[in-house]
Amino acid sequence: MTTRIELLRLLADGGFHSGTDMGRALGVTRAAVCKGVKGLAAAGVEIHRVTGRGYRLATQLAPLDERVIRKRLAAAGFEWRGRLEILEEVDSTNRYLLERARDAASGHVCLAEAQPCGRGRRGRNWVTTPYHNLMLSIAWRFQSGPGMVAGLALAAGVALTRALEEYGVDGARLKWPNDVLWNGRKLAGLLADVEGEAAGPCLVVLGVGVNGYIAERDGARIDQPWVDLQTITGASVDRNRLAALVIGQLARTCEKFGAHGFAPFQAEWERRHLYAGRPVRLMQGETVHRGTVAGIDDSGALLLRDAQGRTRAFYSGDISLRPAA
Repeated sequence: MTTRIELLRLLADGGFHSGTDMGRALGVTRAAVCKGVKGLAAAGVEIHRVTGRGYRLATQLAPLDERVIRKRLAAAGFEWRGRLEILEEVDSTNRYLLERARDAASGHVCLAEAQPCGRGRRGRNWVTTPYHNLMLSIAWRFQSGPGMVAGLALAAGVALTRALEEYGVDGARLKWPNDVLWNGRKLAGLLADVEGEAAGPCLVVLGVGVNGYIAERDGARIDQPWVDLQTITGASVDRNRLAALVIGQLARTCEKFGAHGFAPFQAEWERRHLYAGRPVRLMQGETVHRGTVAGIDDSGALLLRDAQGRTRAFYSGDISLRPAA
């Protein structure tokens, strides 16, 4: 555990702590404490310093904690036996698990406090504020081949919206293929990576990013309307609780998907789709397709009905879905 994480744990109670007291508690010098505080501030954690009183977090913030997450999973009926890793920083939680694919068993979960190279769909960066958001990946092994991934990614979207509802977020909606929006603004997203032979079996890594709190300087780098949980709920985000909800829902979904495929999730996904039955534009490179969303097929492809009444299926890839202009 790094000094920065240990400092966050001490400061998580919301009270003032002197540099001397924190150094004594951690067994480091005051200079090391000062360096750690500066590192946290540089990463986007707002810390107040008052002469004679010490340091205090500007807003409530607790680091991710494996023990707390496992305890919450157990309370929800999951005696989590899978590996659960929390990293202070990693380029990508998905990539981290894929690089360990040989040893990754179903239920291997990786969470990160900071992810400077997080990936979104279509090669975009996922912009985050360190120590404030939920970034996790879960590995799962399936007997079927990579062709099932599109349906699994949509099923995972259902799992994510269920978890957000359990957390207390009303009105979260899915946007094909793997975004979660709230009032038309992006709140969360998913990314599925796969390794395996065409006929199976395969390993799928599902990556999830949820905006807990986005600092103003980071929000300025996001090229689309966005929202975070702190704005929606008006309260600091309990990321350990949220992580347990998301992990639990994803695990249930992977188990059910492995046994029954996408069929049990299709109707619910369509019910949660923001653009269900609505006119849209679908951008595919330089080509723009216009029509009305007519649902999804049993593989997760988007069905678009054009003005002539013809229905065409579109598959996830370099495609962007927007409301009709």
